[in-house]
Amino acid sequence: MEAGSILILLGTTKGAFFLSGDEDRSNWSVTGPCCEGWPINHVVGDPETGMIWAGGGSDWHGAGVWCSKDLGKTWDLTKLTTGSMDTWAEQDPDFAKMINWSKPSVEFDDEFSQIWSLAYAHGVLYAGTKPAELLASHDHGKSWSRLEGLTNHPSRESWEPGGAGLVLHTIVSDRSDSNRLWIGISAAGVFETEDGGNTWARRNRLSNEENCTGHSHPAAPKDGETGHCVHNIVHAPGGNDILYQQNHHGVWKSRNGGRSWEDITEGLPSTFGFPIRVHPRDPDTIWTLPLNGDSIGRYPPDASAAVWRSRNGGESWQALRQGLPQENCFFTVLRQAMGGDVRDPAGIYLGTNSGSVFLSADEGDRWEEVARHLPTILSLEVMDCVSTR
Repeated sequence: MEAGSILILLGTTKGAFFLSGDEDRSNWSVTGPCCEGWPINHVVGDPETGMIWAGGGSDWHGAGVWCSKDLGKTWDLTKLTTGSMDTWAEQDPDFAKMINWSKPSVEFDDEFSQIWSLAYAHGVLYAGTKPAELLASHDHGKSWSRLEGLTNHPSRESWEPGGAGLVLHTIVSDRSDSNRLWIGISAAGVFETEDGGNTWARRNRLSNEENCTGHSHPAAPKDGETGHCVHNIVHAPGGNDILYQQNHHGVWKSRNGGRSWEDITEGLPSTFGFPIRVHPRDPDTIWTLPLNGDSIGRYPPDASAAVWRSRNGGESWQALRQGLPQENCFFTVLRQAMGGDVRDPAGIYLGTNSGSVFLSADEGDRWEEVARHLPTILSLEVMDCVSTR
């Protein structure tokens, strides 16, 4: 990447796509699809090496992680499980010849169907699967091992699938401690490890059990815990233990690494949404995008799009609408589809299930559409060359 350039990494239902922009966050160009059109749930990159990884798959393809060492120009696939395509091709030589198929060597047979999330931290690449397990690679994605401490967690029999299945969709690393991770599983909740994944503690307890009262929704807090259908988690900057989560039923804040959570939903128009984002330098500035509800369309309230920002850690919220569609807007922004750069002011980016990318270069005050007509966007991350200076 050229100094000062930005690369937006998009996972979509029809492969990985990239948006390249100038230092002033303009003149965007689209590249893709990559990864042979596989459904790609998450794309992440390492600005220091330029390596990019794309995780995805399906019942048809099986699960796999694609790797590019040249900013998306060429790709290598590490296939982790087989899919129905492999079964068909193995039984039908003509079909195998038509698709140029050869029997893959996989590490996990047919044990899971998709990679749902990726994270690269402290030299380790992590992958979350469907059904929910956590894998780790110490050689940039060439080989993988299962973190058995999570797979064999005593609570596993009680884990229930969310609407998209039992998925490990969020992986958050501690910036200063390589042994510490948080993960989010729908619908099993938040888990933390402090020993590199050998053991895991469930982190869903409420700071005030009164938060359990007055809710009739099945995903609402109960039994002294937040609802277990966590949608996304972020770790605030600054060497603290502040976490934020967008849950199926509310937005929550933890000041102690997930050991207890407080409800900060008041002031938002809905308890339901998918993404949450925290400022790269200010632990009290967060953004989320509420939707009208889980069973009445999953689009912005009143079909009028707004990103909601808090400058005080969730004590109050402000709707940011300038440049976003204000009528007949029925898109959804999914859990991994809100990203950001590290500039000043910070840039915030949205990818929609209707195939648009929106950018705010001033921390949400004003928005512009920088790409449209892409496939359904499942994830959005930003590789910012500034972060390597």
